[in-house]
Formats: sequence, C-alpha cells, structure tokens
Amino acid sequence: MSCSLKLINISYRINSDFLFKDVNLHLKHKDKIAIIGPNGAGKTTLLKIISGLKKANSGSIEIFHERIVSEKEFEKVRKKIGLLFQNPDDQLIFPNVKDDIAFGLFNLGFDKATIQKRVDNVIKTLHIEHLADKVTFKLSGGEKKLVALAGILVCEPEILLLDEPSAGLDNKSMEKIGEIIKSLDKTVLIVSHNLEFVKQITDKIFQLTSNGLKEIQSL
Repeated sequence: MSCSLKLINISYRINSDFLFKDVNLHLKHKDKIAIIGPNGAGKTTLLKIISGLKKANSGSIEIFHERIVSEKEFEKVRKKIGLLFQNPDDQLIFPNVKDDIAFGLFNLGFDKATIQKRVDNVIKTLHIEHLADKVTFKLSGGEKKLVALAGILVCEPEILLLDEPSAGLDNKSMEKIGEIIKSLDKTVLIVSHNLEFVKQITDKIFQLTSNGLKEIQSL
C-alpha cells in the first residue's frame, strides 16, 4: 500500500531547547492515526510543519513520495492536504455558511456550477442542510467545527490534518464529529489530548514526547 505521508527525524526547537526531536511517522493511504499529548507538547506545531506553515529545524517530509524541501515542493502537494484548526473561528471567513464552504473552491478557480454542486454535496454528506443559510458567527462551537470541516472536504484533499477536533464540544457534537471522521475515505492524522475520543476513531495512537513518538495503541 502506498505511503501518503512520511516524517523522517523531524525536530523542532525553541531557542536552544527542543520541543521535540526525531519524530518518525509513516501514514499509508486511508490510515487514521492519532497523536496525543498534553498542552504544550508541540502537537499543533507538528501539524503546521507538515502543512508548510512552520519549518522544522531538521528532518524531512515526504508527501505522496514527493520530498518536501522548499516552498516549491509544497506547492505541488498543498491541494492534497486539508488542515482543520483547533479554533474554527480562525478558519471561518464569510458570514454566510454556504459562502464560507465555497471559499476554497473559488480560490482554486473552479466555475460556479462546479462550486455549487460540490458545496451541495458536502452539505448533504455532513448532514448540515439546516445550517446552509445561517450566519456563520452565530453558530454553536460544534456547528462551527462542522462548517470548517465542510470547507476543507469540499476541496477534496487526500490527507486530513485535524487539530483537536473534539475540543470545546459537548458529548453530542463530539460523537457526531467522531462518526464523520471515522467514515471518511481518506488518510487522517489527528492531534488531540482526548485519548477516549481518538480511541474510537483511529487505527493507531502515538504519544508525542520530547524524544519523538511512542506508540501506545494499535487497533
């Protein structure tokens, strides 16, 4: 089975202190992997390194067998990666839900008919028809997470990077998000502090330490 994402000896330090070092991880197509750790362990930083928002101090990344060494290589694979921020307010832009979901497709240059079709499809897939015409910033935390996720999925990435997808959600919203993630036919990497949540939806769980990743569960 082909490898979607490979991290090789990724290290990141703040001043002279390593936040983490020698992180190694291989994700195959359709793997669902979780990385857990307390606040401040560097989980979000690791996702930002994978998505090109931060640079590691050392190590390398391969995405679909493309070694990422510069912005030029990231441009080739960026459309294949979707990053869900921990706080959906950092991701939502437009006041109308449909417009917000469609934003990424407009940026990618799709025609209006294709955009309309994709937006309608993702709204149906996530069962958020009741949110389609609502004001984005008046939604609940769980609803915002769903709309932010819709805005990623509508662009049809092959790898999903999810930063604390259960954070701030009540049990009902958490269960719904979990069911959606579990049903996705994609490669998924989740970072979370919620072990019980990720146990239900992932194949393997690793703990991020200052010395790399330690596997704690394989389903």
